[in-house]
Amino acid sequence: MKEVIRTDAAPAPVGPYNQAIATQGKLLFVAGQICLDPTTGDLVGDDDVSQQTTQVLANLEAILKAAGASFSDVVKTTVFLVDMNDFAAMNAIYSQAFAAADAPARACVEVSRLPKDVRVEIECIAVLA
Repeated sequence: MKEVIRTDAAPAPVGPYNQAIATQGKLLFVAGQICLDPTTGDLVGDDDVSQQTTQVLANLEAILKAAGASFSDVVKTTVFLVDMNDFAAMNAIYSQAFAAADAPARACVEVSRLPKDVRVEIECIAVLA
């Protein structure tokens, strides 16, 4: 059994996917988020990975909240960067959301291109209470 999670506080999907899916086993799979402003649909942060990461995390947080979860419930993230040289700047913002003591497992990979030519995309898996 699965439940579709949707919120207007995060960008609407632009393809055949949902913002998140919760499973009966209490797992929440949140689709990769980019730096779209959910109100305007515009990209945030121009070419600045720090600003983009801030918006990405705000979008993830809104979806987690809609499912009754928070960053503290996240057990795994995957970060996609178009340039691994952006890692330190992304990580500085990321670490504000995920404290080192109980941070989730994470993979970070460099990719050749992301939707709308953004610099960062992050997806996550959380455990629901």
